[in-house]
Amino acid sequence: MALPFSFLMALLVLSCHSNRSLGCDLPQNHSLLNRRALMLLAQMRRMSPFSCLKDRRDFGFPREAFGGNQLQKAQAISIIREMTQHTLDLFRIEGSFAAWDKTLLDKFCAGLYQQLNDLEACLTQEVGVEGTPLVNEDSVLAVRRYFQRITLYLQEKKYSPCDPTADVKRYFSGIRLYLKQKKYSDCAWEVVRGEIMSLFPSLTSLQEGLRQKDGDLGSP
Repeated sequence: MALPFSFLMALLVLSCHSNRSLGCDLPQNHSLLNRRALMLLAQMRRMSPFSCLKDRRDFGFPREAFGGNQLQKAQAISIIREMTQHTLDLFRIEGSFAAWDKTLLDKFCAGLYQQLNDLEACLTQEVGVEGTPLVNEDSVLAVRRYFQRITLYLQEKKYSPCDPTADVKRYFSGIRLYLKQKKYSDCAWEVVRGEIMSLFPSLTSLQEGLRQKDGDLGSP
């Protein structure tokens, strides 16, 4: 299904703004964006969660992936990016367009897209990978190769004995399967909306840990 024209225009504006930005102030910027995303998700509610109690599901959120101070900065940013990308993809599937208010959905997805641009720019700075395929290159293969190089970098630095982003992928695969099994019902989407809202405190905590790391590095 084609994306609405208004949403595409919002992405274009956000992309241009992102390209003009210099430096990387990820934690502070994303705390504001997270609050806005939470506000939009709250406004998107179309029915009482109590009417969907029978549809509730434990999706097995991978809390171990958010290892706090044990995570290196590049790895933490990579996890945040993975969460943001999957959230955006989830709310862009065909069934989502009929489930939510179009204006609120466009704003929510546009905010996530802005976060992705910021995250990819910061991750590039952190790991020193050249050839970022952000807005200037639309090749899916190039994007895949780009993040393969980042994954290889993390493995070489032995940032983790496992790949936390794999747990994130499995988590979102479970959510997609749930929606499919429930035939994208209104209650299923309400359960998923509540689940996604519950993720933001963990993201904010991880971002706060990054801010503290940056502060420690900047101290004499």
